[in-house]
Amino acid sequence: MDFRIIDAHAHLWLRQDTEVEGMKIQTLDNGKSLFMGEERQMLPPFIIDGRNTAEIFLSNMDYAQVSAAVITQEYIDGLQNDYLWEVQQQYPGRFLCCGLVDARKPGFFVQTQALIEKGFKGLKLPAGRLIMPDRRIRLTGDEMMRMFGLMEQHDVFFSVDLADGDTQVAEMEEIIAEHPALRIAVGHFGMVTRAGWQEQIKLARHPNVRIESGGITWLFNDEFYPFTGAVWAIREAASLVGMEKLMWGSDYPRTITAVTYRMSYDFILKSSLLTDDEKALFLGRNARTFYRWTELMTLPYIKNMSE
Repeated sequence: MDFRIIDAHAHLWLRQDTEVEGMKIQTLDNGKSLFMGEERQMLPPFIIDGRNTAEIFLSNMDYAQVSAAVITQEYIDGLQNDYLWEVQQQYPGRFLCCGLVDARKPGFFVQTQALIEKGFKGLKLPAGRLIMPDRRIRLTGDEMMRMFGLMEQHDVFFSVDLADGDTQVAEMEEIIAEHPALRIAVGHFGMVTRAGWQEQIKLARHPNVRIESGGITWLFNDEFYPFTGAVWAIREAASLVGMEKLMWGSDYPRTITAVTYRMSYDFILKSSLLTDDEKALFLGRNARTFYRWTELMTLPYIKNMSE
């Protein structure tokens, strides 16, 4: 490969211990978690203590020849700001970590200020979780727009996972119009496989917006490897906004309970439906520009014992 691979959507945590919509999420043993009323395999079973650490991920990244990763956050993992700031300081050449504010209750603008002052270069919002059974928090509310204004002022990028379809697209259009210099990365490939996913993709027609594919192997899990439907979806998205607006993301570690980390991108490399240049843009070059990576490691290929 004559390019460096960048993962635009991954997660780290030391322990899950939180609640979402009144339901508990808590680390158990052997990679399992209590997840909103049921036991789920959150991590591969060999991670027996449930610690999804930077060091384990770096081992996976080195093996899979992934030079760098953007670490996003999700409410289901609890706020991991303290740990991720430690990771950012320890491995600045490998990770770009997002801070997370709890926008489910008022007062998160103060959290935003604190995270930006600390030095976080990106903030994440699991926006789909702001639509709750008993209420909906609008992305265009006063406190939200103050937050986006502060982020734009300090050149802090916005990582966001939206609700299915076009549910929050109009709100995003308003944010983009009000804050045209705010860099925005829309996750989960617009919730591809859900009706209306193309409306989220079309947000990338704006110059400051990109789409990343974190979770695409999860969304096409029923089809499974080599995820031909996912490749066709990438081609469709490229026809709508251009391949230069699309970035690969793995949604590590949840997706590697089903496939290996390398498999979460090598179905792209092995596909005949994309050109070599399109693969290079999608797997690294676009992310390198958007996230402003400068120095990136070159990692050797290590043969498996089975080869």
